[in-house]
Amino acid sequence: MDLLLVEDKDSFRRLLSQALVGSPWKVEAVADPQAALRFLEARPFQVLVTDLRLPGMSGLELIRRARRLHPGLRVVLMSAFGEPKDIVEAMRLGADDFLPKPFDLDAFLALLDRLRALVGAPPPDPAEPWIAHSPAMQALDTALRQAAAARLPVVFRGPRGAGRERSARRLHTLRHPAAPYLSLPAATLGPEGPDLRTLRLLEGGSLFLGGLEHLAPAAAGPLARAMDGEAGCHVEWMGGIDAEGLLAPEIAQRLGALELRVPALTERREDLLALTRMLLDQAARREGRPTPWLERGAERQLLEHAWPGNVRELEVLVGRTLLFSEGRAIRAFPDLGLGLEAPLCLAWPEPGGLEAMLKAVAHAAEAQLLRRAMGGAGGDLPRAAETLGLTMRTLAQRLREHDIPLEDCGDTPLRKAP
Repeated sequence: MDLLLVEDKDSFRRLLSQALVGSPWKVEAVADPQAALRFLEARPFQVLVTDLRLPGMSGLELIRRARRLHPGLRVVLMSAFGEPKDIVEAMRLGADDFLPKPFDLDAFLALLDRLRALVGAPPPDPAEPWIAHSPAMQALDTALRQAAAARLPVVFRGPRGAGRERSARRLHTLRHPAAPYLSLPAATLGPEGPDLRTLRLLEGGSLFLGGLEHLAPAAAGPLARAMDGEAGCHVEWMGGIDAEGLLAPEIAQRLGALELRVPALTERREDLLALTRMLLDQAARREGRPTPWLERGAERQLLEHAWPGNVRELEVLVGRTLLFSEGRAIRAFPDLGLGLEAPLCLAWPEPGGLEAMLKAVAHAAEAQLLRRAMGGAGGDLPRAAETLGLTMRTLAQRLREHDIPLEDCGDTPLRKAP
């Protein structure tokens, strides 16, 4: 992981750089904030550690500009002169912590360990929408709040696309919103089981294993041992399984302490219009256009349609309709067949060199192709991987790079729009 250190005092900059030798961090250390911005413009960094008082620019202004370039950047502000108003402003700009100088090197390293965990397994956005007007979803929400206090391993059972992983993120946020969170498809686990380094990274956080019905028999024993191991004991385990799926016996003994049912969309009539408006808003933002409203006829169509079971179909319908709609209102949904044959439409890239623009277009096209493949496979990772000619691990990595939920692609529209 890459760390950018900005400190104008040579001796202190060398001290902090030496403290990180042999650590997981690749460090670039500079004295000048303008040099720091040039580094940030050239490539991404995961963490910025900056002094408050710098030549030519304050640390606060550097944080402001740095987070414009990289919104997900983790930031630590340090100073011997920090006043409360400076700390408050730094936190408003997105800083994760403040270190008053002089500080203990062990505290500095411990802070970076925590940030490394959050970079590798970022917690869900606590503002992520959670729509629960229907009795079925209100019952699930009550169960999640009770489970948050119990701290038991939880299995979410329901049809693919109903929101199993979204429910896991909700539970994690209710338990400890600032802790690391990671989702892994169970199908990607091999006979070696979960990576020990990953489990250590997740200490104090949560690991969600999606699609447990696809867990390879050879992986069940190693997974059970990992859950019982020292690193696994410091992780809160969650899993998702299809409505008719079966847990391996050794996994059921450890992960099946509490099973929560995630209702299909057909049981969520009271949520349907709110979900549709949210999906429209998110899709419109991605396309850079005003959010249309639903007229009464379109609302009646939605409520009268026999939904096949999950949010994925609704997302496809909204995307198709928005693509071909004009004006500020959606009067009707012309296609409730929910086919996946919509044309591939991409936004224009930011102006620049041809190679950079082609790269941006290819990246956007890959995301749409992955979503289409996962939708066509009904969220089944092994089936989608076979269709695309990829291994499950490669497909999982591509999905993660595009911020597409690995196990439950129907959850994608429930994420807060950027």
